[in-house]
Amino acid sequence: MVKPMHKLQSDSRNLSMIMDFYEMTMSNGYFNANLQDQVAVFDLFFRTNPDEAGFSIFAGLQQIVDYVLNLHFDDADIDYLRSQHCFSDSFLEYLRSFRFKGDIYAVAEGTVIYPNEPVITVVAPLIDAQLVETMMLLIMNHQTLIATKANRIVRAAQGRAVSDFGARRAHNGDAAVYGARAAYIGGVNSTATVLAGQMFDIPVSGTMAHSWVMVFEDEFAAFRQYALTYPDNTVLLVDTYDVLHSGVPNAIRVAKEVLEPMGKRLKGIRLDSGDLAYLSKKCRKMLDAAGLEDCMIVVSNSLDEFSIESLFNQGARIDSFGVGERLITSKSHPVFGAVYKNVAIVKDGVMIPKIKISENVEKITNPGFKQVWRIYDEFGKAVADMLSLHEETVDLSKPYPYMDPKKPWKHRVFENCSGKPLLSKVIDKGELVKPLPTLDQIRYYVRHQLDHEIWDEEQRFVNPHLHYLDMSQTMYDLKMKLLSESRHHGS
Repeated sequence: MVKPMHKLQSDSRNLSMIMDFYEMTMSNGYFNANLQDQVAVFDLFFRTNPDEAGFSIFAGLQQIVDYVLNLHFDDADIDYLRSQHCFSDSFLEYLRSFRFKGDIYAVAEGTVIYPNEPVITVVAPLIDAQLVETMMLLIMNHQTLIATKANRIVRAAQGRAVSDFGARRAHNGDAAVYGARAAYIGGVNSTATVLAGQMFDIPVSGTMAHSWVMVFEDEFAAFRQYALTYPDNTVLLVDTYDVLHSGVPNAIRVAKEVLEPMGKRLKGIRLDSGDLAYLSKKCRKMLDAAGLEDCMIVVSNSLDEFSIESLFNQGARIDSFGVGERLITSKSHPVFGAVYKNVAIVKDGVMIPKIKISENVEKITNPGFKQVWRIYDEFGKAVADMLSLHEETVDLSKPYPYMDPKKPWKHRVFENCSGKPLLSKVIDKGELVKPLPTLDQIRYYVRHQLDHEIWDEEQRFVNPHLHYLDMSQTMYDLKMKLLSESRHHGS
């Protein structure tokens, strides 16, 4: 028997090694320059919403915290790094006892977020801040992308249940499992991925595939056996042969001849192909005529928010959706694109802001250690977000002047408004500050914001209202000062 060349991946792998190689080369350089204790401030943020949406939904903080708190390098990792012949022995010995020692500030998981504002801020020694870069981006980019896509699909479903059917189309096992977690945060009701259900206590759902129907001598026999096995949850897949001339008639026959004598009702039928709008309307008429008005119609087959919206526009009679590949891969916009940038260093106890300049104006960073404020009108609606410096006092009990960075010549004032800071400390000197919320609490928080705080106009799928990102006067002045000074730093 031929032995495998490599062991299968398992939970014994050290996730600390998921990083870009430059994080190690820079960290080695910092160490050899005796800068390992130099504190720096990094912001994790993104520049555009996927699908040209009005907002995104932050997900993945729990996994980021777990990663940071368990960051370490074992003997096998040190040996591998030594084999690259890039790193000093003293640096490798430093890694052997390495643990993250810094602070992390983050918005709450499930927060509705917008471009160009920090979602996570790391304040830590340079090496600590550098080594967490790739994994934090990887987790945040993936789960935020899927949570955002899932929420769009859920909103398109208009209150009908949505189940994640995406595992077999995900980009690997981790993407399926953590994608299911993110989809649940976004509002999906259940998942077909068993490990995600086990790990995160997400409701699991699933009935049969076409192969079940084809194993038996005919469709009725397949349906009958399934109903006998699961009389309290009989959902029959009716499109293996012919939906209207075979599938639905056989489902009705099972309801009458098998389930009703047991005192049970047919829970639903599922359509996985064909003209879903046309077939759902025809099926509804057939089921209702048979006295099965309570029988649900479930549909699947390459669905997303746009196809679901179209189905309803065509008068489709659908009660529940199973959504797979277009959710779990965010097919229409598969890259989230968050970035991680140095915005300040601390030298001799003084915070020194830093700015990245680019020929592309949208890539110029917002400098300094910052706070993000969500500004609400007197009705509790979020009218804008505002960046301030972290140590600033923002008093909204009276008219508060601010700067619109896109229209700085205009005099702007927040009046009759309230605000709350979004960034709070999650990790303090390498220790978790307080327990993080449960998955159901995160999911509820998403729904509460969209129902009560976020404008309906921002929730449109096409041409959503732009959420404003403003700056305090102090923050704006700092950015303009650094921009003015920047020509001297590049010379």
